[in-house]
Amino acid sequence: MTTKPAINVLLTETRSFSPSPDFQKQANCRDAGIYERAAADPESFWADWAGKLTWFKTWTRVLEWKAPHAQWFLGGKINACFNCVDRHVRNGSQFHPRRNKAALIWEGEPGDTRTLTYGDLYREVNQCAAALKKLGLKKGDRVAIYMPLVPEAVVAMLACARLGLVHSVVFGGFSAESLRDRINDAGAKALITADFGWRRGKPILLKKAADEALLHTPTLKHVIVYQRALGDPALGVSVTMQSGRDHWWHELMKEAGAAEIPPVENDSEDMLFTLYTSGTTGKPKGIVHTTGGYLTGVLATTQWVFDLKEEDVYWCTADIGWITGHSYVVYGPLAAGATVFLYEGSPDWPEKDRFWKLIEKYGVTIFYTAPTAIRAFMKWGLEWVQKCNLSSLRLLGSVGEPINPEAWIWYQENIGGSRCPVVDTWWQTETGAIMVTPLPGLTTTKPGSATRAFPGISAEILNEDGDIVKTGGGFMAITKPWPSMLRTIFNDDERYRQTYWSKWKHLTYFAGDGTHRDEEGYFWFMGRVDDVMNVAGHRIGTMEVESALVDHPAVAEAAVVGKPHEIKGQALVAFVTLKEKGAAASPALVAELKEHVAKKIGAIARPEDILFTADLPKTRSGKIMRRLLRDIAEGKAMGDTTTLADAAVVEALKQKYAENEE
Repeated sequence: MTTKPAINVLLTETRSFSPSPDFQKQANCRDAGIYERAAADPESFWADWAGKLTWFKTWTRVLEWKAPHAQWFLGGKINACFNCVDRHVRNGSQFHPRRNKAALIWEGEPGDTRTLTYGDLYREVNQCAAALKKLGLKKGDRVAIYMPLVPEAVVAMLACARLGLVHSVVFGGFSAESLRDRINDAGAKALITADFGWRRGKPILLKKAADEALLHTPTLKHVIVYQRALGDPALGVSVTMQSGRDHWWHELMKEAGAAEIPPVENDSEDMLFTLYTSGTTGKPKGIVHTTGGYLTGVLATTQWVFDLKEEDVYWCTADIGWITGHSYVVYGPLAAGATVFLYEGSPDWPEKDRFWKLIEKYGVTIFYTAPTAIRAFMKWGLEWVQKCNLSSLRLLGSVGEPINPEAWIWYQENIGGSRCPVVDTWWQTETGAIMVTPLPGLTTTKPGSATRAFPGISAEILNEDGDIVKTGGGFMAITKPWPSMLRTIFNDDERYRQTYWSKWKHLTYFAGDGTHRDEEGYFWFMGRVDDVMNVAGHRIGTMEVESALVDHPAVAEAAVVGKPHEIKGQALVAFVTLKEKGAAASPALVAELKEHVAKKIGAIARPEDILFTADLPKTRSGKIMRRLLRDIAEGKAMGDTTTLADAAVVEALKQKYAENEE
């Protein structure tokens, strides 16, 4: 017997957009039959994609599934660095045509620039690998990377992969305490960091934070420090170097010279990296990804979801500290031989048109960013967009959380000029690669829907009992193994089983997201299951109410949470930011917004309270921290704010809410 009713579906979206005939003609995937063929024989489908990589030894078996553990391409020998670098430089004894193609185009926040061809990348990765090898690091050792978004961060990841070292990238905005915990959990022997990085015109002192973290990291033996300051004393950034432990990056590279380090022949299932995801509570989880299956998944999705072409300039705005940066800044695009654009800084520095100026300057053709950024662009106003020529763009992407339909439309019309397909992608750190997405040459898109599962992915909506929900709301589940899936949680396999595989009696991956499937089979993500609100017996997802609020012309962004209510069980509380040029916060606007939500999706979703705020508390990756907003709405203690982009925002919201209650 089902213990809870299904998640209610309130929002109706009827707009749709078909691929243009011109886009369809040139699309990498334009055969609609691929869905059926991949579903009939997923192992063959994925084996075909694995065959597009370079293997030292071909696998003997595609998949071994002993739930909840999968092994892909058993017996195969492969190296991720070789696939991302070497094979674009040499084809046997001959130079590859991509050798002189730009692999990385980079701009720092102050405006400094660098371009690395695939030949340059080969040289620098080999130098870095030689340095790591000289320090005594060997296959299987863990290396932490704590850097700004500079080319050397990518070089460090690839050098680790070349030697069979397991890298664990820690976002450069994390605190010393967070870095320490991740180093210790991974048992890292080395740390690669920098003196500092830029953010909104201010230096982020990474080496200083690292030194604080390293006071309590017993496994750590070596620290390599990249000198972002380039020796400029005017910047006023100085670091302390500990003799015997700390090494300057530039000195190690000079010593390495023209070193060429053969890539290690890794087993397909050898660990490539661990990446820590904290979720909302509890100890961070070290998600383990291996080599052959992960590379297969990110290559396939990069080629088909982004319709990647040889001449494209591809920009994913994520930092490499997140899984999006791993999969769609580094491994997927470079395995495909793409030209990848990197930008170190903030989208609003020194002005709110920085992203648009960069797209115009470098002729970016593919742009992949997060809904939270898109809503910020909306808030800032069209004048920043209209100053720049964005005609080079041919495809837009969205990642990180569900995108509101109105934000989707704004993005498509104002950034894409109503000509660019929008691929709204759903996936997770744990899935490794995109799971639900349009294919831009095939899929008729609907604003706010991630549409269909990628070919070869078995995605379903299940109810509490684990039964398939054909139409309506329930829980997103992946019912068959996929190549890029996480293999376990580092040093905690029991937590892996309990977190992802214990929701239902049959061993099925529980994604933790509330999802709705419409009559055409399209998926609509409604927010984390933890965020579902129960209002007078109706289970309502955050996404729909927030989308209704963002639909109002005055609203830039909204977050909705539930608070206890003696009659309804829970009442809705909305935190709203307004567009910079628009209506002012007022009691009249509160009433107008409440009525707007009721008209848009029904009276049951009318917020009890609406609070205006200049910003919303977010994680470092830009996701709204609804747990903290619930604490504010309910008057509870604030809880852990170490992952907030700006902890002061939370305190201001709390104070504002308290004043409103009075």
